[in-house]
Amino acid sequence: MGRRPTRSRPSSTAADISPPPESLYADPTTRPEYVPGFEFDVEAADRPRQFIERFCRHRTGDGRIIQVRPLLWHIERVIHPLFGWKRPNGRLRFRRAGVFVPKKNRKTTISSQLVQFANAVAGQDVFLAANTRDQARTMWRMVAESITASPALFDVYDIIEHKTIIRHKANRKEIKCLSADVKTHEGLNGMIMLDEIHSFPKPDLVDTVMYATRGVENSLVISVSTAGENRNWIGYQWWKDAKLAMQDPSVNPSFYGLIYGADLEAGDDPHDPAVWAKANPAMGEAFAEDEFRSDYEDACTDSRKFSKWLRYSLNCWVESDDRWFTGDAFANCRRPPPEALDGRPCVVGVDLASNLDMTAACFLFKSADGSWDAVMRYWVPEETVQERERKDRVPYSTWIREGWLTVTPGARLDHETVARDILAFGQDHKIVKVGCDPWQVGPLATFLQREGIEVKGIAQTTQRLNAPCKMLEGLVVEGKFRYESPILLWNANHCLVYTDATGMIKPDKGKSTEKIDGLSAGANAFAMAIDADEQLEPPSADDYRIVRLW
Repeated sequence: MGRRPTRSRPSSTAADISPPPESLYADPTTRPEYVPGFEFDVEAADRPRQFIERFCRHRTGDGRIIQVRPLLWHIERVIHPLFGWKRPNGRLRFRRAGVFVPKKNRKTTISSQLVQFANAVAGQDVFLAANTRDQARTMWRMVAESITASPALFDVYDIIEHKTIIRHKANRKEIKCLSADVKTHEGLNGMIMLDEIHSFPKPDLVDTVMYATRGVENSLVISVSTAGENRNWIGYQWWKDAKLAMQDPSVNPSFYGLIYGADLEAGDDPHDPAVWAKANPAMGEAFAEDEFRSDYEDACTDSRKFSKWLRYSLNCWVESDDRWFTGDAFANCRRPPPEALDGRPCVVGVDLASNLDMTAACFLFKSADGSWDAVMRYWVPEETVQERERKDRVPYSTWIREGWLTVTPGARLDHETVARDILAFGQDHKIVKVGCDPWQVGPLATFLQREGIEVKGIAQTTQRLNAPCKMLEGLVVEGKFRYESPILLWNANHCLVYTDATGMIKPDKGKSTEKIDGLSAGANAFAMAIDADEQLEPPSADDYRIVRLW
């Protein structure tokens, strides 16, 4: 290993640069990534931190420019190991680094700062790679904004926005995005920053840049990422490499691995605040524990949210399960109404599919105790039944025989038959209004409106469907939703939900593995129910007594 470095501090004339942490001067053999045969260079290890504090700046939301100071975990677990360890020939020890940490621990910030250091001080080209070019551009813009905010760095760079290139005026080295065409990335020199490697479905780009940088002095391929969902993608291989490197760095001494997260397989309790702190090295610096607790409490209200919270907040690999209903909650709602629905008011939601596919209608009734009953009707073209049964592998014939599914003559669905059946249902019940996707309603609306039934278009967006879907979710959880149709249960077992960036949801037809027509019709029905709530109030017991007295 050689002689232990002296305890001298790097000199600096800038008064606003903080002293390095004491851990920098610890015995190198006690460092977790120590492997015999490599030297630890104290001055080289701390040089990136000094550069960041001296030159990197951040522009706040109100326009102020503030000095950047790396977090303690950035310094001790990323900067110092990556740039301090050297081979006997003086080159950097590590060629690859896989760092996995939950969101909100400023992982993108440290990535951006290291990019600036590698280009300005180490004199390297830096390539930003992501699963999509737009994702790579996001990191590039963050680097560009940081440079623009720094008077010292702004003077030495040309920022070429339309080419997404940042060029150092003196050394002509560039910071730029990699394109998706991996065939053009041979012979790359410098640092490669891989953004969110968990999202790379194929190893092509990663493998190409690794082999392209072989033999390049001090080349470094870094990924700073959260855990992902798909263990068959290359990100999980890097995760396993990182885990192995942490257990025994001598197995692969040129790979630096670092994982912050909860180890559920080892018994970590995701509900334990001590586990939260273990998984989030920036807790207390970048965010407060009470903010984290608020996110946890919100996630506990919904299984999908909790799954995403485990991944984003505790850095756990969690297989994607965006099914709208999990477990037995929806199946337990399959039971008949407690009393007859004849004569009661209802709203109708229709999912009017193409002429060759299944169409569904949901007749929705409200009860005095706040519970709801859904009476389902389904239609399918007669000549497509056999093919659909073979292709979808579901018992269409059984459902037809038992009366759950109605066939219409011919090879194409007759929308007027659907309208006539809705009108027939209205002879024994009071239909308040009908809701349907405005792009599909066409002849159905014309036929129903001619008979005096109001038809409303319902935009199939999360903004319009979120409240109805959340209402249905709550009723299912509380056991206040009832239905009898086996087809609706089949729909629910396969229905995936789409969640937008704001957390609003809607049924996702595109990703669901089977038909979900009944759930889509149900969402439309609940949208109508919210709009016409007062018109759906059932008669009270007093109302019945008054009728009997007269």
